[in-house]
Amino acid sequence: MDVQEHPHSANRMYIQMRLRVSVRIARLLVLPVVLSAIACVADGIPRGSKPANHEVAPSMESPLGTAPDKGRPRIVVLGDSLTAGLGLAADQTFPAHLQTMLAVAGQPHEIVNAGVSGDTTAGGLRRLEWSLVGNIHVLIVALGANDGMRGLAVDAMKANLGEIIRSAQTRGALVLLTGMEAPPNMGLAYTEEFRRAFSELAEEHDVAFVPFLLDGVAGRVELNQSDGIHPNPEGATKIADLLWPTLVSLLDNSAVQ
Repeated sequence: MDVQEHPHSANRMYIQMRLRVSVRIARLLVLPVVLSAIACVADGIPRGSKPANHEVAPSMESPLGTAPDKGRPRIVVLGDSLTAGLGLAADQTFPAHLQTMLAVAGQPHEIVNAGVSGDTTAGGLRRLEWSLVGNIHVLIVALGANDGMRGLAVDAMKANLGEIIRSAQTRGALVLLTGMEAPPNMGLAYTEEFRRAFSELAEEHDVAFVPFLLDGVAGRVELNQSDGIHPNPEGATKIADLLWPTLVSLLDNSAVQ
C-alpha cells in the first residue's frame, strides 16, 4: 500500500510513533525522581525537609535545649539521627544521658549535641568548623550509619572520618570514635570492609574507640522505636552506658584546659 495515496493512514502512523517516543521519554524522566525519593528517606526523614547537603550550621544546643556555656569545657557529639534523637525528647537522647552522668561524677564538662538527622560522614565533615566552637575538650564521632545504609564507598567514608579526627586533634581535642555496622544486605565483602575501616582509623590516629555504637541495642525490639532503627528512651540510655567507661577514662587521664 502506498502511503502517499492514503494521507490519513500516514498521519495516524506518525502520531502513534510520536506517542510511543513521548511515553519512553516520560519514563526516563520519572525514574531518577523515584530513585531520589527512595534515597531521601534513608534516615527516616524526607531529605527535602532539610537544606541540600545540610550545609547550614546546626543549632548548637546542649542536650536539654539550652545554649551552651562558652566558659565550660565541651564534649561535642558529632553524629546523625542516632545522636540527634529522632523521635525522642531532648532529655531522652544519649548525649543528654551523658550530661547527667557527667554531673553526677562531678565533671565540669558540657555536652553539645551536634547530631543532624540524615547526615553522612561527608556532611559531618562539611559542618565540622561550625561544630568545633569554643573550648572543645572531647569530640565524640558517631557517624557512618547513613554511609552504610546507602552503600557509599568505604574509602570515601574513611577519608572523611580521618579528616574529622585530624581537625579535632589539631585543635587539641581528644577524640572518641564510635564504630558502626553496615546492613547485611550490602554483602559480606562490603560489611567487613566497612567494619574494619573504623578500627583501622582508631589505630592509625591513636584515638579512643568503641567498636559499635548500637552494641546491645540493635536488633532488640524492646530498645528501639517502631522503625526498628532508632533507639527508644531505654535504648538511648544503653548507648550512654556503653560510651561512659571510655569517655570517663579519657577525662580522667587528661587535664581540662
